[in-house]
Amino acid sequence: MARAADAEPGSGTAGLFGADEAVGRDLAAVDWAAAPLGLPGSWPQSLQTAVDILLSTRFPMWMAWGPRLTFFCNSAYRRDTLGRKYPWALGRPASEVWEEIWDDIGPRIDAVLATAKATWDEALRLFLERSGYPEETYHTFSYSPLRDDAGAVVGMLCVVSEDTGRVIGERRMATLRDLGSDPGVARTEREALEFAGRQLDRNRRDLPFTLTYLFDEDGTTARLAGSTGIAAGHPPSSTPAPGAPRVPSQSRSPSPPTRPATRSS
Repeated sequence: MARAADAEPGSGTAGLFGADEAVGRDLAAVDWAAAPLGLPGSWPQSLQTAVDILLSTRFPMWMAWGPRLTFFCNSAYRRDTLGRKYPWALGRPASEVWEEIWDDIGPRIDAVLATAKATWDEALRLFLERSGYPEETYHTFSYSPLRDDAGAVVGMLCVVSEDTGRVIGERRMATLRDLGSDPGVARTEREALEFAGRQLDRNRRDLPFTLTYLFDEDGTTARLAGSTGIAAGHPPSSTPAPGAPRVPSQSRSPSPPTRPATRSS
C-alpha cells in the first residue's frame, strides 16, 4: 500500500492540501493525531488522491472516509452550504457535522457503503442548522462510493448543488400567480376574500397563517375580514370587540377597499 513519506505532525501537509489554499490551510491545522484517520503521512494513496480531487474542483463537494466517516469539504461547499459549521466540521465524523439531518442522509450513505452504488436526489428538502437555527433548504446531490487501495468501499463522495433559492422562489411565485389567476370568479367582496383565502391556505410552508384586513370607508380603521391557518376564536383571528383600539392606516392604497391586504408570519 502506497503511503506518503512524512509522518511528523504538520509535515508534508502543504503538498497534500495545496490544491485549495484556504481550506487546505484549515485542514492542515486539524489535530489529525487525535483523529481516527491518524497523521496525513499514514494515509493511503487512495485517500490522498480523493482529497486532492476534492480540493481541486470548483464545484461544491464533500466527502467522508473511514470507519467514522471523517468529514472533508472544499471551498465551494464551505461557501454554499456549510455556514457556521466551518472550520469546526473538518476532521470530525460526518454524523456529528450533519447530526440534524442524519436521519435523512445516514441511510443513503449506508446504502452506498453496503452496495457500492451511487444515490441520486433532486431538490431534497433538508432542515440544516448552519446559521444557528433550523433552515429550510433544498439540494440536488449524488453520493458515490470511494475505495481504498485494495478496492474496498471505505467512504463516499457527495457532489451537490443547492436549490433553495429556486425552489422557494418558484413556490412563492406560484402563490402570487394563483392569487391573480381568475379574478372573474370573485364577483362580491365575500367571494374575493374566500378566493384569496383558498389560495393563501395552499402555501402553508411560506404562510403558516394569514390575517386579511379591510379598511373601512373612512380609511382610518381596519377590520379583520379573513384568516387562514389559525383556529376560529383564537385571539388574532377574532374581530376586535366594539370599543377596541382602531388600527390606523399608515399609507392608504389607491386600490379599491375590496382588495384584501394580507399579513403573514
